[in-house]
Amino acid sequence: MTGDDLIDRFLARLLREQGGTRRRWRNVLGAVRVYSAATHAHCNWSITPTGSAADVAAVEAVSDALRSEYPILVT
Repeated sequence: MTGDDLIDRFLARLLREQGGTRRRWRNVLGAVRVYSAATHAHCNWSITPTGSAADVAAVEAVSDALRSEYPILVT
């Protein structure tokens, strides 16, 4: 899975659970940063959402779920 694939999964889950538009959630999400699996063996990606406290909390909840499903991404 790539960073773009992960964004698609984030968007699908956020739209299903929170509603809103793809554009709004895409702006909240920002970019996925992918690190080397050699130095980040547990999970090699991060995301830094921006927006209201409720938006960030929603993204963090989805992030926790996706991190357990997809801990390692490829570039």
